[in-house]
Amino acid sequence: MYKRDTGGARPMAIAGRFIRERERLIGMSDEERAWRKQWLKDQILSPNEPRHVPEMYKFQYNIFRRAYKAPLNILQNMLEPMIGKKAHAIRFMTGKIFLIYLAGIGLFYNLKYNQNDWTRLGGFRILQSRPAVLPGDPAYPQESTRCKPSDYASRGFDKVTLDL
Repeated sequence: MYKRDTGGARPMAIAGRFIRERERLIGMSDEERAWRKQWLKDQILSPNEPRHVPEMYKFQYNIFRRAYKAPLNILQNMLEPMIGKKAHAIRFMTGKIFLIYLAGIGLFYNLKYNQNDWTRLGGFRILQSRPAVLPGDPAYPQESTRCKPSDYASRGFDKVTLDL
């Protein structure tokens, strides 16, 4: 994240060595105390910060990012007067929920219409395991009732009808 803000260079620590309490307890000179006091005063923001600069938004995001962010930005701007800072969280969650919904629809479509069979290499192949039957169970010498031995690995080829 810091690469974009500083042009690739690591940002310097302006707090100095006195950011840690142990360093301050070792001892500070009067000049260091004055510097620390000024540094703490500089950390306090004015009431009208952060400022929103529309030109900076256009500079920071290209036209395509601004286009796909626009609907959720409009939603956030409508909600902000009513609920305040929580509007940003709602905007964030709405986008993620929509993406999860689209991924679910895509997965459902592929499971329903693009199944793996003998005619194609791609697609989902769903296999079911038989339940474990151990000695001592009432149905111990249980054979498979769902298919014949010739059905294994046929991948739907036995259901083909030839129209000659």
